[in-house]
Amino acid sequence: MAFTAAASWGCTSAVIGAKASASGRPMLWKHRDTSAIDNKVEYVAPADGGYGYVALFNAADRDLHEAWTGMNDVGFAIMNTASYNIKDDDVPPRDMDKEGLVMTIALRSCTTVDDFAALLDSLPRPMGVEADFGVIDATGAGAYFETNNHSYVRYDVDDAPGNYLVRSNYSHSGRPGEGLGYIREQNAVDLLEPHRGKGDISPELLTETLSRSFWHSLMKRDFASPDAGWVVDQDFIPRYKSTATIVIEGCRPMADAAGATPEALAGEYVMWTGLGYPPVAEIYPVWCAPDGVHEDLRGTGEKGHSAASDLAKARRDSVFPIHRGSGDRYIDMSRLVNADGTGLMQTAVAGNREIYRKLWLPRRIDSDR
Repeated sequence: MAFTAAASWGCTSAVIGAKASASGRPMLWKHRDTSAIDNKVEYVAPADGGYGYVALFNAADRDLHEAWTGMNDVGFAIMNTASYNIKDDDVPPRDMDKEGLVMTIALRSCTTVDDFAALLDSLPRPMGVEADFGVIDATGAGAYFETNNHSYVRYDVDDAPGNYLVRSNYSHSGRPGEGLGYIREQNAVDLLEPHRGKGDISPELLTETLSRSFWHSLMKRDFASPDAGWVVDQDFIPRYKSTATIVIEGCRPMADAAGATPEALAGEYVMWTGLGYPPVAEIYPVWCAPDGVHEDLRGTGEKGHSAASDLAKARRDSVFPIHRGSGDRYIDMSRLVNADGTGLMQTAVAGNREIYRKLWLPRRIDSDR
C-alpha cells in the first residue's frame, strides 16, 4: 500500500525565510506531484467568520473541500508534501489522506504559524495525516510541521542554516532510511546551495530553475541538454506526474500580526502559479481577491479543468510521446531543449522571465528602498 500511495503522491518543497529572499519576503515553494493530474486555482470568499483564501484544488473538487496549497487574506499560507516514514499506528488507509481538509481548515482560521500549531493541537485524533506541512505568516515566521496522526515536530526556518528548509517525501524526524524523495530533495538542496547566505532566492529561481531542472544529485549530471536524447524519468524534481509549480511570496515582515488585516495586505501576497507539467508551464500571478485569479487557472472547463493545466498537459504528452507500455517513463529531451533555443521548456521559460521582469522586479526594487 505504501508503494501505491507513494507512486501517486509526491512533491518537492521549500520554506524560504525573509533573510534568504531577494525581495525580503518569506516564500513557500511547492512542486506538486500527484495522480490527480488536472488542477485549478480558485478564490474562496470569507464565510461563517472565517477568512477568505485562494488555493490550488483538484479539478474534480467541485465544492472546493481540499486545498493543496494556498494563502488567506490575513497573511497565512500553507502547503504540504506527503511523508512516508512517520506514521506509527495501524489507522487504515480509508481514514487517512486528510491533509487537504486540514489545510482548508487552516486557511479559514489561522493568522500565524503559532495558530497552526494550536490548530494541530486541537484536532481530534487520529488526524488522518502523514505529511510535512510548510507554513509562513505576515510576521515573517516560517516552519515545517512534520505531522502524523497524533503528534508533530516543528522546524522553524529562522533556525535553519541559510534561512531556508527543503522537504520531499520523508520527514527528518521520522524513521531513518524510510520514506521517499531523498534524491529529489538533494537535487533541490544542490540547486539552492550556490544561493546560501546571498539573500537572492526569488520566485523565478524556484519556478524557472528548480521546477524545470533535470539535475540528478546522485549521478552528478544535468540531463537537460540538446544532445541528451531519450532520458529515463527517474528522481528528477519534475516528473511525469508533476502537476504544478507554485511559489507563495508573502509580505515584508510585520512587527505584529495584529496588523495583518485584509486591508493592509491587499496586493502584498502573490501566488506565482504554473499549472500542469512544470517544465512547460506558463506562470501566472495570483492574488487573494475575488478578481485575483486569471481565468486560465480557474476550473471553468469541462469536468472542472483549467485551460492552463490542459495546455501544459498537452505539451507534456509530446515530451513523453510513447503512449504504450512503460512509455511514460521516457522523456524525449529534444522536445524540451534544443540547439536553436526553441524547445518547449526554453520558450516557456523565456515568456515566464518576462512576466517576472514586469511584475516581480518592481516588488524587489520597492523592498530595497
